[in-house]
Order: sequence, then structure tokens, then C-alpha cells
Amino acid sequence: MVSENLNLVRSICAAWERGDYSSFEWAHPEGEFVIEDIPGAGSSKGVAAGLAAWHEFLEAWEGHQIEVDEYRELDAGRVLMLGAFRARGKANGPMNTRSPSALRVFTPARASRAIWSPARAGCRRTSRRGTGVDDG
Repeated sequence: MVSENLNLVRSICAAWERGDYSSFEWAHPEGEFVIEDIPGAGSSKGVAAGLAAWHEFLEAWEGHQIEVDEYRELDAGRVLMLGAFRARGKANGPMNTRSPSALRVFTPARASRAIWSPARAGCRRTSRRGTGVDDG
């Protein structure tokens, strides 16, 4: 049986794969949204701040696209999406980037913490819990 947490992450990523980055309804009102492994990375608390940070991140890119490769339910409160982020950096001209990326969501029911790693380096670190994924 598919868990509520896995369904939540799938719904987030399905919207992102369609190019719809407008909603943060999935996020806990006081949740934390983290963008890591890139210049200008940071953390935001609350839906409004998280949405603003996400849109600021997307503004640096053209033609951005999320591609999901797989989902992993790490435990009762954490889901990992592994995939790729494809885009052209506005500052770099026509350079095309397809980097492995990951979204880690910590929940029950609504995401209390979401970590977006466009470079996926953070997901290669070994966590204290032995899942092979750093829990930030």
C-alpha cells in the first residue's frame, strides 16, 4: 500500500514536472524549505518565505524542467525523490545543464521540511540514520 507521505511527494513532483511551481499548499504553514548545494542556497521558514525563495531560484534559470527517476520512502516520516533538473542559466547564456537532483520531504501529513538539492551532492552524504541520505 502506498503511504500518504509518498503520495504527497508524488503530487509535488507531478506538478513540478508539468512546470507548475505555483503551489505550496502541500507545505506545513510553519515548515522549512531549504535549497542547497548551489550558490545562494539557503533556508526559509513558512509558506510565503518558501514560495518566494523558490521563485527567486527559478528566476535564475530558463526552460527549467524537473525529471523524476524514482521515489524512495526512507521511513515513516521521510521520502526522497531522485531525478534531474534541466535548465539554462540566464547568467551563463545558452549553457544547458542537466544535473542529478533530489527533493527530500520530512512529514507526517504536511511537509514540515523540504530540501531541494539541484546538484544532489547532499543526497550522497551518509546520514546518521544509515539511509545513505543526509537529512540536513
